[in-house]
Amino acid sequence: MTLMLWGVDFSSAPGRRKPIVRARGERRGAVVRLMGLDLMPTLADFEAALAEPGPWLGAFDFPFGLPRAFVDAHALGDDAAAVLQAVRARCGDRKAFQAMVDAWGNGRPAGQRLIHRATDTAMPGLSSSSPLQTRYVPVGFMWFEGFARLVQAGVSLPGLGGLDGDAARVALEGYPGLLAHELIGRQSYKNSEAPERLLARKSIVEALEQGRTRLALRLKLTPAQAGELVADASGDRLDAVLCLIQAAWAAEQPRCGLPAQVDPVEGWITSAG
Repeated sequence: MTLMLWGVDFSSAPGRRKPIVRARGERRGAVVRLMGLDLMPTLADFEAALAEPGPWLGAFDFPFGLPRAFVDAHALGDDAAAVLQAVRARCGDRKAFQAMVDAWGNGRPAGQRLIHRATDTAMPGLSSSSPLQTRYVPVGFMWFEGFARLVQAGVSLPGLGGLDGDAARVALEGYPGLLAHELIGRQSYKNSEAPERLLARKSIVEALEQGRTRLALRLKLTPAQAGELVADASGDRLDAVLCLIQAAWAAEQPRCGLPAQVDPVEGWITSAG
């Protein structure tokens, strides 16, 4: 049976204006064909997608773990599942989690409040947002809502101790900014209809079609699909496709491309470092 590949751009508070986006595709050699884009306006839709039978492997654009220093300071546990359980027991909702993070950060020196995991800074010239960030881009809320649903769905989460779920449904942490930075540097491509950002999205799509990333995979699109990715000013559809490429790379790597040693509390971003 053909392995279905997913790339998921996640929102912790999805709606019709900003749905969760899933890019579905399959890999044949060095070619990744985009088979469709699915828009999920509710978290219930996301839960239903996770329940779909495999075999599938997906890269999801939200953190799968929290920084070790924060976890140890609160004695939350020794692996990602234990951390999630402890946080959920102490924090009834994501606002309570935000308060927990704020209370800890306010007692630390400036510049040491929104700390990072090892994987967040493992990419030369690039750093992903701290999983403790709950404002602006609310990455912490994405962990709180997204990772909990992966665990609840019983999927397999390689590299995270004690989370060997259904081997036919595999979830990895993705980060679209990793490939985007490789292709266009620090140039912005999202959240604007400005001509320069449209051109940036077009540049990314063309580069993916030509296979110009270090992952050496070529994206196969129809003209209509390419147009849709470029026209989406939010960049969410393109981010889902960037995660799809990461999933396609990981699918044929030993250990899904994870390093030999992964902190089971922090996790690891697919293809980082």
